[in-house]
Amino acid sequence: MTYGGDHRGYQPPSGPRQPPRGPRRHQAAQMMPLPGREAAPRRPVRSGPPPRQAPPRQAPPRQAPPRPAGPPPRQTLSRRRRRWNPGKVLLSLLMVFVLFVAGVWVYLEFSINRIDALPEYEGRPAAAEGTNWLIVGSDSRAGLDPEDEARLSTGDTGGQRTDTIMLAHLPDNDTPPILLSLPRDSRVPIPGHGTNKINAAFSFGGAALLVRTVEQATGLRIDHYAEIGFGGFAAIVDAIGGVEMDIPEEMHDSMTGVTIPAGRQELDGAQALGFVRMRYSSATPRSDLDRVANQRKFIGALVSEMSGPGTLLNPFHLFPLLSTAPDALTMDTGDHLHNLVGLAWAMRGISSGGVVTGTVPVTSGSAERWDKAKAQQLFKALRTDQPVPDSLIVN
Repeated sequence: MTYGGDHRGYQPPSGPRQPPRGPRRHQAAQMMPLPGREAAPRRPVRSGPPPRQAPPRQAPPRQAPPRPAGPPPRQTLSRRRRRWNPGKVLLSLLMVFVLFVAGVWVYLEFSINRIDALPEYEGRPAAAEGTNWLIVGSDSRAGLDPEDEARLSTGDTGGQRTDTIMLAHLPDNDTPPILLSLPRDSRVPIPGHGTNKINAAFSFGGAALLVRTVEQATGLRIDHYAEIGFGGFAAIVDAIGGVEMDIPEEMHDSMTGVTIPAGRQELDGAQALGFVRMRYSSATPRSDLDRVANQRKFIGALVSEMSGPGTLLNPFHLFPLLSTAPDALTMDTGDHLHNLVGLAWAMRGISSGGVVTGTVPVTSGSAERWDKAKAQQLFKALRTDQPVPDSLIVN
């Protein structure tokens, strides 16, 4: 079959017939882009099932950036400096202070001289109310060379006696403490030696016999013992820079040659020793009674000076005192440093009137005989922690 016309005829190709085509696919209509706009890319149309989606990717664990080598930044140093705040500085200073006090305490505890001054014996008084101290100032010249003896005007008396004997009673209740002087010339029975001056007991048998003599004469059990010699007393006074005293009138001892001018002044070791020993002077008309009164007055000033900030906070006074005290003091083997601190704390009120001070009642100015009736009432009041009437003591 031929197609004709005005043009050349077309004749289909010969040979085997081509298979029919599949259904015709329609193309989506497209909009012509407007001028000035580009056509958005067309997402191709896919046939078949949708593709499998990949699981979401997890972010890797976050790691700290590496620390750069070299010195830390300025901000880190400032933080470290801020850690030393005032509270920590004060705490460090407090710890240093506590360690210092502990070291000093241990040093003194094991350095103070000790003797067996309170041995048991048959017939010893039983313990009663309160605590009793026997405080002794001996005329021992141990450790003094001839120059020191001349400087301190100690004289050359042989043997060893006691210039000062005091009984300190610390009550267990709110009764004021009492510091009682026992005149050195008081005649009392001395076990094994008859009746003699009380200070002779120290010469006959040392501290143990003196304690026993006092216990038998007073009926009071002595719980603690403290002793200091001439040299130790003067050394302690010099260590704290002297003790301030107000001397009402000039004192001149015709026996020792010591002179102390009138007025408020600082007494050094030699002057202080002369003051507490002086009895041959127009300023001490009652002899031994005036001497023991001056001794109590000086003890009060000494304790106040030692416990005040001028000594405790001054290293030029504190350290000499700490180095001098162990050699100057002698205590009983059963006594400890806290016992001595308790005594000093109780006696700090002597100057202010917080401590009752006086002398055992005597019958005359020579202070050789005790008033037995009043003395027994006085000692009974001490045994029972009762207030002591003024009529029972001599000032």
